[in-house]
Amino acid sequence: MNFLYTVFDTLLKAGPTVLLPVIITVIGLIFGVRLSKAFRSGLTIAIGFIGIKLVINLLSSNLGPAAKAMVENFGIKLDTIDVGWGAISAVTWSSPIIAILIFAILLTNIVMLILKATDTLDVDIWNYHHLAIVGIMVFEVTHNLVYAIAASIVMAIITFKLSDWTAPLVEDYFGLPGVSLPTMSALSSVIIAAPLNALLDKIPGIDKINFSVKDAKKYLGFFGEPMIMGLILGGIIGVLAKYSITDICNLAVNMAAVMMLIPKMTSLFMEGLMPISEAAKKFTQEKFKGRKFLIGLDAAVVVGNPDVITTALIVIPLTILMSVVLPGNRMLPFADLAVVPFRVALVVALTRGNLFKNIIIGLACTGAILLAGTATAPVLTKLAINIGLDLSASGGTYISSFAATSLTVSYLVYKVFTDNLFISVPILLISFSGIWYYLEKVKRIRKSSVI
Repeated sequence: MNFLYTVFDTLLKAGPTVLLPVIITVIGLIFGVRLSKAFRSGLTIAIGFIGIKLVINLLSSNLGPAAKAMVENFGIKLDTIDVGWGAISAVTWSSPIIAILIFAILLTNIVMLILKATDTLDVDIWNYHHLAIVGIMVFEVTHNLVYAIAASIVMAIITFKLSDWTAPLVEDYFGLPGVSLPTMSALSSVIIAAPLNALLDKIPGIDKINFSVKDAKKYLGFFGEPMIMGLILGGIIGVLAKYSITDICNLAVNMAAVMMLIPKMTSLFMEGLMPISEAAKKFTQEKFKGRKFLIGLDAAVVVGNPDVITTALIVIPLTILMSVVLPGNRMLPFADLAVVPFRVALVVALTRGNLFKNIIIGLACTGAILLAGTATAPVLTKLAINIGLDLSASGGTYISSFAATSLTVSYLVYKVFTDNLFISVPILLISFSGIWYYLEKVKRIRKSSVI
């Protein structure tokens, strides 16, 4: 038992690029793929994932400093600093109860699959930290381990159900059949996006506005191509950051490269996934009478879509401005501005690339993150200090991020187990009932080719 724990812990610490090919190989063997082919698929998927991560790092390393420079140029002074999801992930994995929570989340997925309560087989174990941090925050407030485990289990159940419900969007819009995205940093936006998209569809005049990156390419010709739009938007952000001409050009070219490279990396990812996907389909038809399993992957596989990147590049500077005028906000957007593409990816899929809707809904999602991040910052700051994280360079009284309990779903679950039980539970139940109904309706309409 200790040996198995040591092996699992070693793989977990190695990160998703090592864990992913191992898990995919095992899944391939379970579905009847021969070892050499399963391993090749797992390794190809890992290489595609590494390529996607490299391009995302290119995006973050260029966009992050530019966003920070914009914050400084606008003279925004708020006392809760966004230190980024990486710092929060470190807090999560450093918790003394992390092993218990990870096991509880993994067991929840297995039990739900057995009971047919979900079709998502979540191989994205690294991103379990999005679910575990809620339990850790609950434990920090209540000192109750049962509540902490229950909170993470509730997060897992919600994550796997939302993954199932949004899988048709992932297949329809991003072209990834048999895949779901159990990454809460992306899924959480759906709780706001679904009702808001339905509302916008009912407003006369607004319901007729439909402009996408594809339309830009059609009407703008050369200037509407994804890499040229990346070049232009990168240049605009460089100007807002008050960069030198050289740095503006460098940022612009790098944003153009992101728009061009991500689809190529995604195609490599799909090359490795297809043999496993086909084997899974055949296996489930034979053994489970056609039951469909979904392979749960990191949302990184979709954030490079040109519509997603374009939406994010527009939403980022607007979020910085919104942080100044949003009543009740004390959170300074900073390190996590570079991961806004994750927060708007499923928004884009839901609206089918409607750029007008994407911007409105995207701002609603980042606004909610700012408010929840402000509300939970004191507890998160205390937790970070308790595990020994050095906050001397944070520059603010409190720390927060665009992850953890700043995410709308995570915040509501956190509130259920800490206080406001009679408010949070009905909101959760009503929200998810409404989301399920709306997404089922969207799926039926799209199947009938009405839209």
